[in-house]
Amino acid sequence: MELRHLRYCVAVADEESFSRAAGRLRIAQPALSRQIKAIEQEIGVALFQRLPRGAAVTEPGRVFIEDARAVLAAVESAVQKARRAHRGEVGLLRIGFTGSASFNPFVTRAIRDFRRLNPHVEIELVEEATASLLARFGANRLDVAFLRPAPGEVDHLWSMRVLDEPLVIAMPSEHPQAQRKRIDLKALAREDFILYPRENGRALFDLIISACRNVGFSPKVLQIAPQLTSIVNLVATGIGLSIVPESIAQVSTPGVVYRPFRGAARAELTLVRTKAQELRPALLFTELVRSMASAGR
Repeated sequence: MELRHLRYCVAVADEESFSRAAGRLRIAQPALSRQIKAIEQEIGVALFQRLPRGAAVTEPGRVFIEDARAVLAAVESAVQKARRAHRGEVGLLRIGFTGSASFNPFVTRAIRDFRRLNPHVEIELVEEATASLLARFGANRLDVAFLRPAPGEVDHLWSMRVLDEPLVIAMPSEHPQAQRKRIDLKALAREDFILYPRENGRALFDLIISACRNVGFSPKVLQIAPQLTSIVNLVATGIGLSIVPESIAQVSTPGVVYRPFRGAARAELTLVRTKAQELRPALLFTELVRSMASAGR
């Protein structure tokens, strides 16, 4: 028995007529009648009672038709799932991002929009340092990630620049410079700084050091903090200043203000993806981010 035989039986049951069912199936009525008869002989029971005007489903036929509908529905569901999987609309997508990227509105909107457009894709979110995210790619434990790579770090992966984000100074609200709308970075040459560890993210650390050296000083690092949110909390204690991506200003902490500085450097945010082309959800997410980035520019 084939799937088409189930469709024949369902059509006759729906139409309560061999002739109307034949028209719906676009086959000749005699051929349909022979097929139904062959099915009944194979099963060993009459599925339909032949009437002068039409056909009525027998009790054994009702039971059979009910299960036949379930089988056809399951097959159709399997077909649609396979097609959605091919389009990247089902499956698992593992998205990584650095601590600073998690505060960027672009990143959160991209993830939110993807979830809305692809409700059947399971999403796993991973927030870690750049070095840890790159290690996950190496272990095949990540599909895409928003991070700030140093030169050469992602040459083995597919990557796309998403946006450039200015750096700002995070300082205690009681600091003498806090009342200024824009800070002269050179005026902070004697200040103590709290920075993010270089081994967690070379690009951001080197960018901060370069920004200071470009105005004539090397920052005096008082303390290293493993998370940017930890840096902000330390700034709130008044022990030092920091330089962070602008999106961190969304971390509204009492006692901390954020100020742009003259000649501010810009931190690049990059979408990185494995080069495997069969990961359809990752490709679909990439196209969404590409569209958003193009519209933003």
